[in-house]
Amino acid sequence: MKKTMLILTAAAFLAGCKNTPKSDEPEMEASGLSVSKAPFGNTPDGPADLYTLRNKNGLEVAVTNFGATIVKVLTPDRTGAMEDIVLGFDSVDGYVGDNPYFGAVVGRYGNRIAKGKFSLDGQEYTLATNNEPNHLHGGVKGFNKVLWTAEPVESDSFTGVKLHYLSKDMEEGYPGNLDVTMTYSLNNDNELLMEYAATTDKKTVCNLTNHAYFNLTGGVRDSILRHQLKINASRYTPVDATLIPTGELAPVEGTPFDFRRITAIGQRIGEDNEQLRRGLGYDHNFVLDRQGAGMELAASVYDPFSGRILEVWTVEPGVQFYSGNFLDGSITGKGGKVYTHRTGLCLETQHFPDSPNHPDFPGTTLAPGQKYYTKTIYRFDVKSDQ
Repeated sequence: MKKTMLILTAAAFLAGCKNTPKSDEPEMEASGLSVSKAPFGNTPDGPADLYTLRNKNGLEVAVTNFGATIVKVLTPDRTGAMEDIVLGFDSVDGYVGDNPYFGAVVGRYGNRIAKGKFSLDGQEYTLATNNEPNHLHGGVKGFNKVLWTAEPVESDSFTGVKLHYLSKDMEEGYPGNLDVTMTYSLNNDNELLMEYAATTDKKTVCNLTNHAYFNLTGGVRDSILRHQLKINASRYTPVDATLIPTGELAPVEGTPFDFRRITAIGQRIGEDNEQLRRGLGYDHNFVLDRQGAGMELAASVYDPFSGRILEVWTVEPGVQFYSGNFLDGSITGKGGKVYTHRTGLCLETQHFPDSPNHPDFPGTTLAPGQKYYTKTIYRFDVKSDQ
């Protein structure tokens, strides 16, 4: 599908979600859209459920209310074979245990905050340094480790699940009662929309994202090094030895971070480059070349083996590309599959890491009376020929 066509379908999808007046676009077919609910096991906060969204094309997305986590994304390869393309576990037990945020919503602040400290109006706040010496993805018990309330939502154009969580004042060190609603919606154009909304009663910081690990081979047949990646970013944020941005917005041109043209992930990942050494590969925020405030294509991934394509559309200013550098074979996931080095990749749409400590970065402060709202689409496609 051409870019202009996708913008129109995404716009129609968003309009359906918001119950706004219908545009001139043709109405999406409701046929084949469904959502089902099943038990998924017990957590420290109570029983978890699994919500499975399906569209008329056979695409399935399964989400659990523990961590608002994407558990499964079932898509076809070029032969039509349906396979799961996200890393994770067969039951909630794996998500309750120690894992690298497979499929979860991370917050209250996705990514790192230097030394676990930031200030608002002259008052310093101290967070857990759960990624020594820094704070990462909301702390010891971030949004990925809590039980959200959930309910199915449906319309003529989508099927989905709406999740809610109240993060109480000073939870994990963050000020303010943060009231969060997160909605996953699937349509018949194979688009999974993720909407995040939040309000607070005290000034705080907020930066929410999803941490799904993708492997488009299906069933993790191979590493992601042969996946071909394009990121619409001419700059990125270099990091120090602890993976905190230095504050520079550096050009990607002439570096292994130039993905403006589609490039195999493994092509330059082993180059002698200080930033690659610090990240043990790619673990960096890319500054998107945005044209406006609306939904724009941030990145796309193509797997030549299966023909599967993933597109990431967002309103966010950045995307963190992580090449699964810390997967080391110590985790056994779905169907007994061992997740070894670089068997998954993440494209986390976001404001920049450590923004509360970088006044020149896009701001992440949320005040009473304001509404935090952001949205990202994962769009799934397949290329029929190699």
